[in-house]
Amino acid sequence: MVGQDSDFGALLRRLRMEASLTIEALAEASGVSVRGIGDLERGRRAAPQRRTVAALAEGLRLDETQRNGLLAAARGVRDHHQSPADVRALPRGIDDFVGRRHELTRLAALVAPSPEPAESGPPHVVVVSGPPGTGKTTFAVHAARHLADRYPDGQMVLDLRGTDEAPPSSDELMLRVLKALGTADRDLAAAGPGGRPGLYRQLLAGRRLLLVLDNACDEEQVRALLPEAGPATVVVTSRGLLTGLEEVHRLPLEEFSAEEAARFLTQLVGTERADADPAALAEVAERCGHLPLALRVAGNWLATRTGWSVRRLADRLADEARRLDALVAGDVRVTAAFDLSYRRLTPEAARLYRLLALVEGPDVGAACAARLTGREVADTEDILEELVEAGLLSAEGDRFGRHDLLRLYARGRLAEEESPEDTARARTGMQRWLLETAVVAGRWYEPGHGAPPASWQGTVDLSTAARARQWLQAEAAHWLAALRAAAAAGEHATVVEVAEALHWFSDQWIFWGHWPEVFFLAAASAQALGDPLVEATQLNYHAWALLLCEGRPHDSLDRAALALEAARAAGSPAQEAWAQIYRAWALRTLGDLVPAGEHSRAAARLFEAAGDLHGALQALHFRALLFLDEGRYEDAVDAVRHTLAFLEEHGERIEPHIAEFARTNLNATAGQAHIRLERWAEAVASLDAAIGLSRAVGNTGVESRCLVHLGTALEGAGRRRDARAAYTRCVGLGADADPRTIAEARLRLSRLDAIP
Repeated sequence: MVGQDSDFGALLRRLRMEASLTIEALAEASGVSVRGIGDLERGRRAAPQRRTVAALAEGLRLDETQRNGLLAAARGVRDHHQSPADVRALPRGIDDFVGRRHELTRLAALVAPSPEPAESGPPHVVVVSGPPGTGKTTFAVHAARHLADRYPDGQMVLDLRGTDEAPPSSDELMLRVLKALGTADRDLAAAGPGGRPGLYRQLLAGRRLLLVLDNACDEEQVRALLPEAGPATVVVTSRGLLTGLEEVHRLPLEEFSAEEAARFLTQLVGTERADADPAALAEVAERCGHLPLALRVAGNWLATRTGWSVRRLADRLADEARRLDALVAGDVRVTAAFDLSYRRLTPEAARLYRLLALVEGPDVGAACAARLTGREVADTEDILEELVEAGLLSAEGDRFGRHDLLRLYARGRLAEEESPEDTARARTGMQRWLLETAVVAGRWYEPGHGAPPASWQGTVDLSTAARARQWLQAEAAHWLAALRAAAAAGEHATVVEVAEALHWFSDQWIFWGHWPEVFFLAAASAQALGDPLVEATQLNYHAWALLLCEGRPHDSLDRAALALEAARAAGSPAQEAWAQIYRAWALRTLGDLVPAGEHSRAAARLFEAAGDLHGALQALHFRALLFLDEGRYEDAVDAVRHTLAFLEEHGERIEPHIAEFARTNLNATAGQAHIRLERWAEAVASLDAAIGLSRAVGNTGVESRCLVHLGTALEGAGRRRDARAAYTRCVGLGADADPRTIAEARLRLSRLDAIP
């Protein structure tokens, strides 16, 4: 470094020597780091900030004349190295910045100074990506201000205009940076276009500069602007992931949390209006999808309409069909941000994006998306990846999701750009495929079926029961919507076929939340078909769902009574038996044990007469449960042993999934009986077995119940720490667990916490 840079460094060193201070002593006296002082004296740090110079002057105990001389030398350095109109001139519009604490902390850690000499190490490059409207520019500019002290040579934001029809080239952008950093025209002319990259790299190599490359188009536009080495940091913002860039840190931005969204809106509309109706404020935030851009538009709308209550806007946004039209404030429209990404898509990607509006759930798999366009799955995966790169979809594993407002935007594009005939054709094809696949997947768990037939030509891997289960759960929102549509269209045979195929699978996913609806629709379709046997079957399934999934024993009794009537009309002992066992189950839940026993014994006789081994298995287990409720705990244990022997005796004649489910529940029943008998070791062993079996097949509902019983047994054995672990595991199982046992586990954890 020469000229004014070395003048400042030489002056600082001379003043330090005159004060008889080492660099370490000056660092202690001024608060400026040893490294910082050394870099200033050697000219490596080219633009000391005024407060740094003031601290050094204080540490050197300079008089006014000496202080002014040092400040003047520092000003000379800054004037030489930057154009004040470009460097440090950060954009406006971030004074109301909220949230992003985690992301800011992570960014600060990613660009932390390296212990290696700055000139020899690679530069820090961070790619900030996210869907349109997530506030990437605002975040980057706020971060630049937040980290300003680390970059004494300046902070610069360069708009790469990546969403323009013709974004500027990297050569044009490089020239802007060179000029902004004070490169003389004569030097630019001497270097010529071919020499500018070398001049650019040389200029950035020695500067602690933060360069924000905002709104990048693609990797090619960015790559040439990245320094090869030195202390500079580059933050790139882009709607796309820019996956082609190597050796960069990646920082994805998503929508705000609910708490951040509420704080942001409060800041825009004022505390008084926000506090007047916090529920309405939360609704506005939710209907904006917690998307920063949408929240800003909604907040600005309210801020300029002081006569509006927050509730009024919440109600206005409640209508999905008008929500995007309502999210307009002046010349700022949420849809404008979406348009910029959408119009850059290839025609194939744009069409798939529109058609994805027909998908009801929050995410979708490639096979389902392929049915919308009729393309091969592999081709569809490539198109989905394009949508991810454009920021219009997110990817997690093999699932592709989208923000709720982007779903509404796609719905608008669908209505405007697709004919009603093409839309109906795509929807019908997808729904038919969903229901056909659900039937094949569900039959893995049905007696007499199992693996898909050799003739089945599917686009989903259903080669194992586990894969079938995975598909059924992942696509549940979609095939359920298709089932509703089939019921509404009067496709009653299809509705019944789907429900029948999913009957035994429902035991594997008890607390999904929609089985009562599935079997209600099927019972209504069965009635419309006029077949009493089918009606009795579906009414029995509905009675099961009401009792076990929703805990409604009275309603279950009513449906079982209707099922019994239909079964007798059909002359079906098997369905009559199932109606009796569900009546017994509901009565047991209500505490009416005597009539429950009578109905269960009637069911056992009917199952035997019908030769229904699966039903007989249920009746035998029910006998053990009745003994448990009656306080006959030894009899309950004996009944469990008898039922397990029944399973062994009939072997392969009982569907394997049904047998495993029965073993799980039988071990759980034995565990409860041993708890009542205070045989803690036997109880723990039985419940451990039940938990292992339920976990092996992914039956979270049964596992949650068994964990609470296990906690009880462990407490009885004096193993409070292990009991706490069991309850904690139960609480952590998530949405597929029994909500009642989750609540019980939380209550027991609180009780344990209260014990000294």
